Parts: sequence; C-alpha cells; structure tokens
Amino acid sequence: MDILPAIDIRGGQVVRLAKGDYDQQTTYGDDPCLVAQGFIDAGATWIHVVDLDAARSGELTNTDVIAGICKLARAQGVRVQNGGGVRDRDRIERLWNLGVSRVVIGSAALKDWDWFTGLLDDDDFPNEGIALGLDARNGYVAAEGWTEQLDILAVDLAARVSGSDLGAIVYTDIARDGMLTGVNVQATAALAQATDVPVIASGGVAGIKDVEDCLAASCDGVILGKALYEGKLTVAQAVAVVAAPQ
Repeated sequence: MDILPAIDIRGGQVVRLAKGDYDQQTTYGDDPCLVAQGFIDAGATWIHVVDLDAARSGELTNTDVIAGICKLARAQGVRVQNGGGVRDRDRIERLWNLGVSRVVIGSAALKDWDWFTGLLDDDDFPNEGIALGLDARNGYVAAEGWTEQLDILAVDLAARVSGSDLGAIVYTDIARDGMLTGVNVQATAALAQATDVPVIASGGVAGIKDVEDCLAASCDGVILGKALYEGKLTVAQAVAVVAAPQ
C-alpha cells in the first residue's frame, strides 16, 4: 500500500479545507517545496498535490509550485500525483510536462464521461498516468471543487472503469475530509470490490489506526492530510506500518 502525504495549495500556500469548504481554511505554511522535502525525508515515495485554486476555477494556477515539487521529487526517485482543474487534454499534457507522474481527473470526467473514456482509448495518453477522482458525500459524487452534488453513485462509476488499466481511483469521503474523524473504510472497500483499478483512500485519516485499517482492507494507497499537519501521525510511522511483515 502506498502512503501519499498531501499538499493542498491555495494562493501558493499549504492549506487544508474542512469538508471541502473554501471558507473553512487553515494555513500551514508558505513553502510547499519545503513541506514536500520533509515528507520525502520521512520516507514518502509519492506526494499527492492538489491545486485548490484550479479545482475551483478550472484554470491551472499554481504551476510554478507544482513544477518545483516535481523537480525535487524526481531528483530523489519520488513520484507526484496531482489533481485540481484538469479538464482537457492540454491541461493533462501541461502537468505531465511539469513532471507529474499521475494526473487526477475528477469534475471533467463526471461532466463528460464520453470524453474521459475517449482518453482511455487514446494511445497518446498512457492510462497508468491518469487517475479518476471520485469525491463523494453519502456515496454520491460531487464535482467543481466539491460545490456541486451529482446524482451518480461513486461505486457505479468505479465499476465502469474496470479493465481500463487506469493508474488509480482516488476516493475521497468529503464529509470526513479535514475532520480527523477516521477513514470511511467500509465505503472504500465496497468501491474496491466493484473495480479492478487500484483504489486510494482519502478523507478523514485521524491517526495510525486508519492507516492500519486501510491496509487491512486491501486499499492500494491512503492519502494523509490534516492528521500530518496537526501532529496526529507522521509519514515515517505510516511507512513503517506498510513495511511491517503482515
């Protein structure tokens, strides 16, 4: 299971939102690259980056910061997964050119499923470099920076991409994101059972037990956010859980 410490960027700063609410922001630093280096030093092999400005506006905004994180990560054999505002082929290519290993596509896929599945059939776009972002409230997906609720079950969309060789599905329980209330392991496990695409759990990690629970549920990855910034656990502790004999 991969451990993916998260760096959410807004206005060039490292922040966290509560339940995806842009009016409930906590700022944790003004140097995302320094934060990324700390995660790498602690043993992270992936960094999960979210451009919150882009998620809201649809325009890639913090590209200089993302490029900086990718540069230092690549030099140390670490990969970057990035999401937020990825709504067309040009944005995917721009992020890949910055050094992003895997691009998370959320709202654009939900709004135009035919476009998204067309990407998966395009030889110019390796599927392993793409992840489907499924952000859900009560099992139903949300789009546009979590501001728009859709009448689509996340588990149904996960089933649709079976056999696609997608790099991952990033499943976020919005109601728990940034709340330190524990991962929705049951919902994440149900999603994983519906597809053969690797599933990464996100939202609500409160401590090391959540990492253990995700590992026990056979998640392929878990994203660590607020719990890291609030000192509830460390990347090194999470990496140690994964590395321990099972």
